[in-house]
Amino acid sequence: MTQDTHGPQRAATRTDWWRDAVIYQVYPRSFADGDGDGMGDLQGARSRLPYLRDLGVDAVWLSPFYASPQADAGYDVADYRAIDPMFGTLHDAAALLGDAHELGLRVIVDVVPNHCSDQHAWFRQALREGPGSPLRRRFHFRAGRGAQGELPPNDWESIFGGPAWTRLPGPGEEWYLHLFAPEQPDFNWDHPAVQDEFRSILRFWLDLGADGFRVDVAHGLVKAPGLPDMGSTGQLRLLGNHLLPFFDQDGVHEIYRSWRTVLDEYADDRIAVAEAWTHTPGRTARYVRPDELHQAFNFLYLTTGWDAAALREVIDSSLDAMRPVGAPATWVLSNHDVVRHRTRLGGGLARARAATLLMLALPGSAYVYQGEELGLPEVTDLPDEVRQDPSFFRESGQDGLRDGCRVPLPWTAAGPSYGFGTGGSWLPQPPEWAALGVEAQTGDPDSTLELYRAALALRRGHPGLGAGDAVDWLAAPEGVLAFRRPGGLVCTVNTTSAPARLPAPGRVLLSSGELPTHDGEFILPPDTTVWWEA
Repeated sequence: MTQDTHGPQRAATRTDWWRDAVIYQVYPRSFADGDGDGMGDLQGARSRLPYLRDLGVDAVWLSPFYASPQADAGYDVADYRAIDPMFGTLHDAAALLGDAHELGLRVIVDVVPNHCSDQHAWFRQALREGPGSPLRRRFHFRAGRGAQGELPPNDWESIFGGPAWTRLPGPGEEWYLHLFAPEQPDFNWDHPAVQDEFRSILRFWLDLGADGFRVDVAHGLVKAPGLPDMGSTGQLRLLGNHLLPFFDQDGVHEIYRSWRTVLDEYADDRIAVAEAWTHTPGRTARYVRPDELHQAFNFLYLTTGWDAAALREVIDSSLDAMRPVGAPATWVLSNHDVVRHRTRLGGGLARARAATLLMLALPGSAYVYQGEELGLPEVTDLPDEVRQDPSFFRESGQDGLRDGCRVPLPWTAAGPSYGFGTGGSWLPQPPEWAALGVEAQTGDPDSTLELYRAALALRRGHPGLGAGDAVDWLAAPEGVLAFRRPGGLVCTVNTTSAPARLPAPGRVLLSSGELPTHDGEFILPPDTTVWWEA
């Protein structure tokens, strides 16, 4: 185990903690099962908080645990102030927050403001009251086109595939908008009741002790006036190359200014993080201006391949975009919606380890998805009958393979679910995961888990790691990245398939793999990153 450097009061006293924080994403249903029903829950997550403290992260981000029919793994919220029974109770949530703070960890919770569940009280009442109901104005209900209203109101498509509109049954009925699943109707953020409700929801969780929010689909709340046609066909992706009439509209920024005033009412640096898929770093930077949110996920970095030139370009553009607004850049390799980076980047575990050390050396804040510290690969052979990703069941939807990164974590080398819980796991775990569990890797100096622990300990204590807004690029062979950080740290990364020979810039602090030397120079093997004390 790495040495505990947090201290019990750290979460309550440190200011601007988010500028260099390492934030660990817990996907509750797959992290730890506390009641033995095969599904992860808040009790299980609470029991594993000491593990996260010892790993060396600063904060935990919890994916949704709200009351929900689970049509989209909890991103279809029926009640934003209640815990779904599958995850526990409000008492469990409060206890988790309290324990985390005692351990020096902060906790960020998901908030889902673009859409709710079709079982939300507002939506159910809007359906009962029919066309013309005042509650329907809190959503996007429209009459259809065509002689009998049989065609959708416009040509928008769902991110999950198919039309973004569903018509209610019955004569003269309307259509409602859902950018995702039909069970997820979009709110109308032009309505003041929607804005008031979400400010109240923020205060509810802040009063309970939450340290902030990850804002789901932060770019989607405001739609272009009149809901105009796109005029194009083809399945949509979250990260496109042009502005869409329902994503990244300028009106979202007024919403986040009002949210910032709520966050600033509370002490101890409460924050909000935008999941904002935009097509340029400059558009992303608009979400983190000084009077808006604090961080935004760097999806351009996540979607960049293992190529030195491409990585350097996105690193520079990210830092350049954030610098004028005074916000930290963020770096992320995996999450609950994308293929795990060990698999996605190709090159196996060596490349994944190298990518991790590169990410953690960059200035700003970093996000770690549960299980990446174990070097878990994507599970690519789940049988169709166990899948639960809603886009898997919709024609032409997203890849529909998000279940592969959501397989429950292995903790031990034995047991019905490798320590996940006493009652099995809701998705089957590969047998080879027994050797990748926390128990198997702890104490092994060559394990990926111990690499993460060592890297996070160094990142916490070394003046050349963490916060900042720039890197100084150094001369390096083609396919190799080399940069210096203020504070005496140099990072070298070989993205090629051949060894590279370079002069040693100093003393080795940490390497993602074995590092041979030759005649005063060092050999940087393929898919290897090294941190140096320069």
